[in-house]
Amino acid sequence: MKKLFQLYKRYEMIINYLFIGGLTTLINFVTFFAMRYFGIGLVLTNTTANIVSVIFAFFANKSVVFHSDYSSKKKFWFELISFLVLRGVSLLLDNLIMIIGVDWLHSNEILVKILDQVIIVIANYLFSKLIFLRKK
Repeated sequence: MKKLFQLYKRYEMIINYLFIGGLTTLINFVTFFAMRYFGIGLVLTNTTANIVSVIFAFFANKSVVFHSDYSSKKKFWFELISFLVLRGVSLLLDNLIMIIGVDWLHSNEILVKILDQVIIVIANYLFSKLIFLRKK
């Protein structure tokens, strides 16, 4: 058990990010597929799912993954705005992957969404490190 705890501590940030990323992806998937079930368009559905999951991801990543405190309003707003801007970039990538995969290539929507989320999780991890682990 001690070895397992040491291993966790060594890779804590990545393990926590993958856990929170998994929850974020689940929120994204549930929102996406629920909206698609009701016949809502691809880009609106994907964008809404992204927004809902990003709101969760900001607070979860800030607190659980990167242990970024709430020491000042200035720091909070800098992190929030930076996070939203970079997640906006990933939203563009997200929508582009979905449009190319589903609309242009006529691939299976579920498989494209899974591949899409793998790419987005990696991009967002790198973006989040830029925000929450920047030098003071």
